[in-house]
Amino acid sequence: MTDVLILAEGPLGRLRLNRPKALHALNTDMCEAMLAALDAWATDPAIEAILIDHAEGRGLCAGGDIRMLAESGATDGVAARAFFHVEYRLNHRLFSYAKTTVAFMDGITMGGGVGLSLPCDFRIATENTKFAMPETGIGLFPDVGGGWYLSRLPGRTGQYLALTGHRLDGAECLALGLATHYVPSATLDEAKRRIAAAPQDIAAILDDLAVPAPDARILAQREVIDRLFASDALEDIYAALAGDGGEWAAQQLATLRTKSPQTMKVSLRLLHEGRQMATFEDEMRQEYAVGAHVVQRHDFLEGVRAVIVDKDNAPRWSADGPEGVSDHVIDQIFAPLPDAEAWTPH
Repeated sequence: MTDVLILAEGPLGRLRLNRPKALHALNTDMCEAMLAALDAWATDPAIEAILIDHAEGRGLCAGGDIRMLAESGATDGVAARAFFHVEYRLNHRLFSYAKTTVAFMDGITMGGGVGLSLPCDFRIATENTKFAMPETGIGLFPDVGGGWYLSRLPGRTGQYLALTGHRLDGAECLALGLATHYVPSATLDEAKRRIAAAPQDIAAILDDLAVPAPDARILAQREVIDRLFASDALEDIYAALAGDGGEWAAQQLATLRTKSPQTMKVSLRLLHEGRQMATFEDEMRQEYAVGAHVVQRHDFLEGVRAVIVDKDNAPRWSADGPEGVSDHVIDQIFAPLPDAEAWTPH
């Protein structure tokens, strides 16, 4: 079975993720195949738009091939860097693609699935959407452009999502601008048929099929999120949560205490610098350097062991809390790679 179905259907180029048993998690071959298809379709006058979805199963994409990344990171890291390199090229190609792109964020859309969806012109959420960047729970960070997208969300919601890995539903994705349309899942096949018949009318088609979304629960928490997650220093966020006295703040602090202090600090710096990046290419170059370093560090290997391999959910992080992670360690992780090893878009 092919892990990604690459189809030209009339005027549409279709990328259909097809690894249902792995929740369509991306591997290197899948990214290479999609990148090659996008490059071919870019100059094919018969292809007017690109649709990204999944063939079957419970979601668009649960992320990347984490087990492979950890196995590689435990040795020389070569295979892990190769995966990040092609995945980030795919993310960048979608971000800069000249033809209209549409992603169907139906079901689980996390990690690598976010990287495929957010660069697209149209991003369709449904009542099944479960959107998250949960990487800090395995000693990783919100990559695939997370430093760019999350830093541009309203207030401090991006920092909150990056640190806690909180899952958003479809209505919340629409309210935050992560999705452009909220469409019932039962209507998606009709949407795809109508788009195939008139790819120049995608906006009007989606506007017609969209329905009012339920209330976005996260909007009711905007004030408290902006206040308690205001700082770019993790120590300050811990102190704000601990001093709040409210039940919600206590829950968030308990959540943060399960995550890697090291990669939470990485995430805060990534978003702080990502908001100031001039181009998405600059962002991906930075994230590649950070990823190349993080994937060979203890916290990632330990996080994957605890959550994915042994499933004891009891990771022993390199530090017990924020104060155990020095600025020097974070500076090492953010050190640029030599030019010969750095990420490039082509």
